[in-house]
Amino acid sequence: MIKNIIFDFGGVIITLSHSEGVRRFKALGVEDADKQLDPYTQGGIFGQLEKGEIDAEQFRLLLSQMVHREVSADECFHAWLGYREDVPQRNLDILRQLRKEGYRLILLSNTNPYMMRWAANPGFDGHGHAVQDYFDATYLSYQLGVMKPDIRFFDHVIAHENIIPQETLFVDDGPRNVAAAAKLGLKTFCPENGSDWTQAIRDHLG
Repeated sequence: MIKNIIFDFGGVIITLSHSEGVRRFKALGVEDADKQLDPYTQGGIFGQLEKGEIDAEQFRLLLSQMVHREVSADECFHAWLGYREDVPQRNLDILRQLRKEGYRLILLSNTNPYMMRWAANPGFDGHGHAVQDYFDATYLSYQLGVMKPDIRFFDHVIAHENIIPQETLFVDDGPRNVAAAAKLGLKTFCPENGSDWTQAIRDHLG
């Protein structure tokens, strides 16, 4: 019996536009943005930011060095938000419904301070609620210093939440992340980015 549901953020709760994110960073001067910006796990300074090895200001300075000009914090913010395509209301509605039904909802995301500057703000859903208002707990890669599909990320959540893997459903659009979670005994569901998974999740919940 499933009691807990762990959700990915980008590609599940929100719809991602990888191409627009790459386009915006290329516009800033990152010529190989398509190589450094992976759809699921970032590399280079982008990965360092999401893993918490550097903070937002250090990222801005390193990006400035990379493109040989001063890049502002607002330019960084605008570029990262290129990934934000849509926040489907249907997804927010099902989160509220699942919590009402007694499921414990957990957010587990590879993300960074720029994206969370938007998502953790009351303007996130357009109705005065931040993303964390939809969950019982949130775990973010840049705060914990580890990224999916690293097993340590999942181990941390399992231990900290004191949950049983077999009673937990993990929902993520990244096949590598889902495979890692399955090795630990979690039930898994891998919807495609932007798809309507709100009915299909019921099949996984039994």
